[in-house]
Amino acid sequence: MFRIETPAGVREIVELDGGELSAALHERRLSCRDAMQAYLQQIETLNPGVKAVVSLQPVDVLLAEAERCDAELSRGFSRGWMHGFPLAVKDLAAARGLIASMGSPLYRGQVSTQDDIMVERMRAAGAIIIGKTNTPEFGAGSHTYNPVFGATGNAYDPARSAGGSSGGAAVALALRMLPVADGSDMMGSLRNPAAFNNIFGFRPSAGVAPLGPSPELYLQQLATVGPMARSVPDLLALLRIQAGADPRAPLAYDPPDWRQPLERDLRGARLGWLGDYDGYLPMEDGVLALCRGALADFEALGCAVAPASPAFDMSALWQSWQTLRHWLVAGSLEHHYRDPEQRRLLKPELKWEIEGGLGLSALDVYQASKVRSDWYRAMLALFEDYDYLLLPSAQVFPFELERAWPERIAGVRMSSYHRWMEVVLAATMAGLPAVSVPVGFNRQGLPMGMQIIGRPRADLAVLQLAHGYDLRTAWTRRRPPPALRAV
Repeated sequence: MFRIETPAGVREIVELDGGELSAALHERRLSCRDAMQAYLQQIETLNPGVKAVVSLQPVDVLLAEAERCDAELSRGFSRGWMHGFPLAVKDLAAARGLIASMGSPLYRGQVSTQDDIMVERMRAAGAIIIGKTNTPEFGAGSHTYNPVFGATGNAYDPARSAGGSSGGAAVALALRMLPVADGSDMMGSLRNPAAFNNIFGFRPSAGVAPLGPSPELYLQQLATVGPMARSVPDLLALLRIQAGADPRAPLAYDPPDWRQPLERDLRGARLGWLGDYDGYLPMEDGVLALCRGALADFEALGCAVAPASPAFDMSALWQSWQTLRHWLVAGSLEHHYRDPEQRRLLKPELKWEIEGGLGLSALDVYQASKVRSDWYRAMLALFEDYDYLLLPSAQVFPFELERAWPERIAGVRMSSYHRWMEVVLAATMAGLPAVSVPVGFNRQGLPMGMQIIGRPRADLAVLQLAHGYDLRTAWTRRRPPPALRAV
């Protein structure tokens, strides 16, 4: 356990949203050193109970970097919006000089020699990389546990799952151990942990925020990086830093002008409620009720909400997803699988994914891609009648930490370790922007969230609706985690 000198007003500092923190630092009402000390103290106090932040860097190194940021501001120089921000990046991302374990014993102690594009951009905007946030092994699954750092506990009940794979980021953010956080999302890894921890997680449109640099530049089109925050303005501020074209990522592009205000008149917006796809998706009791209750808040903003149903075989979409997922995971990890000693260190779910991928033909992958293309067209057809689509961010509430994954939902057996997250596939498979917004808590005090999905490349429009909803509901501010009330 490290010890640091605690600055005055730790609680006041860590309660600042990212925009408030940036303003306080740039206006010299708060020093970068004091901000760093406050967040390190918050980590010291709360992180041992949840294991959200890992591979923390030496305190003296971090304080020295904060002092350099102070010296730059005193000379009138700012690196950007994140100047002096303490930031822990997801442990799937490479950050120069930091361990990138990916939650796997195969990479335990491996130090990155360069930054990923996203990390490079956040560092250039002034972030001080203090460590990593915990993730499942190779990001596989929406429950954050691994044999390197253990399991991350939920911010509202550490005995329950944080979600994943950006679970460590979500918990660190909810517990005010970070001002903002980054994550990534292949299936629902920015949205599920946001729902499980009463914060916001945004999956951008395909190509907005580039991954990598990656050994494979063209075929990895299911995953993206993106922002997590306790407010929608912070989501947008961090997204502006993460987004944009880069020659190392040939499918990335420069997004349209995002300088328009988040505040807008939402009267007349047409919202389609997808719910559980007319009973197709099993849901734990209480999930749909909370989300349906939130529809009244959108109606109070002047939106029109009506049931929506895609003209599509949802089981075919699942099979397409599973084929493409098998293929991509096998392509990334089959070299570990082919070595018997390394294969022994892979968790069973990863071996199942790889074996599924190794058994596929090129025709299998092509047919799965055709189904995915049909799904995109089905979503476009829905957007002829609706401006946004809504559905839950998860099918269950945070479950017990010791469970690997929910085997059943409402009596229905889950066929795989990620079947219980099928609700997030709509945006993933169509490459659409989607944000998870908080919708409240069940009787046990466990959070839930709802997805707002927008048209292709309508990222700002999605955030505008989320912002209007947040101004009305204020869940992140109304209901902080119990651990914060006890500090």
